[in-house]
Amino acid sequence: MVLGFVMIPLPKSADVRGWDEIYPLNGPAWSLFYEYVANALYALGVRKLSNRSLGLLVALSAIALIYLAVFGPRGDLIGGWALDPSGIKIGLSRVMFPFFAGVLLMRLGGRLRVPYAFAISSALLIVALCLPRFGGTDHLWINGLYDAACVILLFPLVVAIGAGERMVDGASVRIARFFGALSYPLYITHYPLIYIYTGWVVDRKIPAMEGAIVGVGVCAATVTIAYACLKLYDEPVRRRLTVRFLSPRGRVGGNGSGARANRHDRSQ
Repeated sequence: MVLGFVMIPLPKSADVRGWDEIYPLNGPAWSLFYEYVANALYALGVRKLSNRSLGLLVALSAIALIYLAVFGPRGDLIGGWALDPSGIKIGLSRVMFPFFAGVLLMRLGGRLRVPYAFAISSALLIVALCLPRFGGTDHLWINGLYDAACVILLFPLVVAIGAGERMVDGASVRIARFFGALSYPLYITHYPLIYIYTGWVVDRKIPAMEGAIVGVGVCAATVTIAYACLKLYDEPVRRRLTVRFLSPRGRVGGNGSGARANRHDRSQ
């Protein structure tokens, strides 16, 4: 658990649940590990690339993603949580294109201004995520193509449409902002509760009705914990770090670039 707090990945020999997870006590943290890897690559050199070179990196990452989805053993993009050659390949393939395609979109000002952007973006996501798995076990490559098309074509399109929306107001947008702010703390804190709940249901063979009632309570608890983490830890710490490292007063010899970075961070 201590190693998980500081995001040090664990080998298979340290797994305690049999899923070969690099963070066996908080499984979803594996994807955050690869986000750290992508951020490190950006800080160490990718940020200095020209748009053309960055575009080449994005294109190569897209090819790797297609290869994984189409020619992989499952015909999808699932995996990446194990510290072995296969898991590392999947994890890197999953993070490289989305991360650096987002950087390229930001650099190029990738925004599409269309009427009813919020409704269109929502509809595209609902349709994409509700469609079933395609091809069956005999044609895994068909589902691989669909998964790759969603990540490489559809999701950047949704981002560009959302970024181009000028009139961002109203109840629906406020609700979306609330869930958007809640999504990360919920993602990174909910799984230990899932472990406990699942163990209780399976080990004690809990009846469906009793399990459903307690499940509602677990859902409410996860949202409450995530919201508390957001307001009591995440946002205050980010504000203090912004003042310390990005504002002119927090840096010796600041020339205003920190203030510009701060404004840019808020705009994102």
